[in-house]
Amino acid sequence: MGLSKRLGLVGGLLSALALGSVAGVNVLRTATRPGREIYGDEDFTLMSRDRRSVVVTEDGVALAVREVGPEDAPVTAVFVHGYCLDMTSWHFQRRQLAERWGDDVRMVFYDQRGHGDSGVPSTASCTIAQLGADLATVIEAKAPTGPVVLVGHSMGGMTVLAFAGQRPELVASRVVGVGLVATAAAGLSETGLTRNLQNPVIDGFRMAVRTSPELVQHARGAARVLITPILRAASYGTDVSPRLHKFSDSMLDRTSVVTIVNFLRTLELHDESASLEAIERTPSVVVCGDSDMIIPFGSSRKLAADLPESELVRVRGAGHLVQLEFPSVVSDAVDRVLHRGLKTYESREQSDVG
Repeated sequence: MGLSKRLGLVGGLLSALALGSVAGVNVLRTATRPGREIYGDEDFTLMSRDRRSVVVTEDGVALAVREVGPEDAPVTAVFVHGYCLDMTSWHFQRRQLAERWGDDVRMVFYDQRGHGDSGVPSTASCTIAQLGADLATVIEAKAPTGPVVLVGHSMGGMTVLAFAGQRPELVASRVVGVGLVATAAAGLSETGLTRNLQNPVIDGFRMAVRTSPELVQHARGAARVLITPILRAASYGTDVSPRLHKFSDSMLDRTSVVTIVNFLRTLELHDESASLEAIERTPSVVVCGDSDMIIPFGSSRKLAADLPESELVRVRGAGHLVQLEFPSVVSDAVDRVLHRGLKTYESREQSDVG
């Protein structure tokens, strides 16, 4: 496509976005009422001082990794963040669980491809299936032996499910617990985020990303007028700390609009229902807010019903960022599934020896 045509395409998109901007801003204004400041002294930079490293995926994308706890800890918990976020979305779990677990558990956090400090992927590789393969690469690099607990939020939960379907033998032998936070196995094309983003302007941006990603990135401010109000509006179900709002908004603002658009299609098509078989005997916990506009609570209820060893945690009033809005509820749930999983794992090991 010639330069003049590309400029015309982006110009047309900007005009369409301008028409929708008033509605988008109104959504944002009604969804971001500040609550009482309860995190005035919270150090939201905590994870920046954790042990850092890089894991390179099979297709050459560098994934930024942070770790807490001894490398020889008896169990490793891997946390996988969601769409348009980064590993710091687990800030409270990192702080609370490190205090609780001490040296008994190593926690591994990483930025998914195209997010946070990780590398820029090709458009074709922005799929849930590839994210599952990335998780396998992280586990092989950072937890090659010993029991593992996997915790995923939103698209991170879909990543965990994709991994389970791809590597059922690894799940059966080493994954002792699974935490699925504000996520679903399938059905996003009919409810939640993808329904809200079914828009001809977004379709135009998808086309532009394939042909002129550099121009789309230049137009990111206008694109955010349409996309980010929806994501921000869904973040919380209650009035939260102004500093917490700023913290979560900063993750969204740092995400490239090319990444935002590139992952929309895979979210629409997401269906990991077949992967549930791989974790149906694994202790799991499903957590979701009942005011979540991206993953409706009914999707989480169905997910938990399909997993015989699952505990369902309904968080009253919580939005999509439940791990930030009600951090102790999520941390407690992760702690329970870890200990439940380890108990099952140890019993199995003893029976194998016997």
